[in-house]
Amino acid sequence: MLPRLKTPHSPADAWPRVGTATDFHRFAADSTGTADDRPLMLAGIEWPGEPALLGHSDGDAAAHALVDAMLVAAGLGDIGSNFGTDRPEWAGAYGATFLTETRRILRAAGWRLGNATVQVIGNRPRMGNRYTECSKALSEATGGPVTVSATTSDGMGFTGRGEGVAAIATALIIPL
Repeated sequence: MLPRLKTPHSPADAWPRVGTATDFHRFAADSTGTADDRPLMLAGIEWPGEPALLGHSDGDAAAHALVDAMLVAAGLGDIGSNFGTDRPEWAGAYGATFLTETRRILRAAGWRLGNATVQVIGNRPRMGNRYTECSKALSEATGGPVTVSATTSDGMGFTGRGEGVAAIATALIIPL
């Protein structure tokens, strides 16, 4: 395992801490279909009929942003230093698996998730009718309440052109 950054304060004398992170992934194919048989995994759930996101793992930008937000809040590195492309054992892993392991890492360091929010930015998939399902999946993986929302970028940038998705996450962690 790679060395982790030391937290500035021990959890016993620390106040709650906040981390914010982003993640971006490109679709494996355009709107005509998927480039392979992998499903789209986003915000911890499967999206049938949508093209998969490219990445070392499942490409779940929402889960990955949340992992980063939790880790940086605790001063324990980031997704790259914990699950990076130099770690073949994490190739193809689901974002929910990263979140469960991040939960374990935080607990070992004396922290737990207080709550988090994740916003997905992209034209697809249309997430509004599945927010509750997304929030439940991410909450179960992290052990704390996670709220999911989504927006478009009004046709601007790579998300506006339908080339991929972005996600922004903020996590509040609290000492055990």
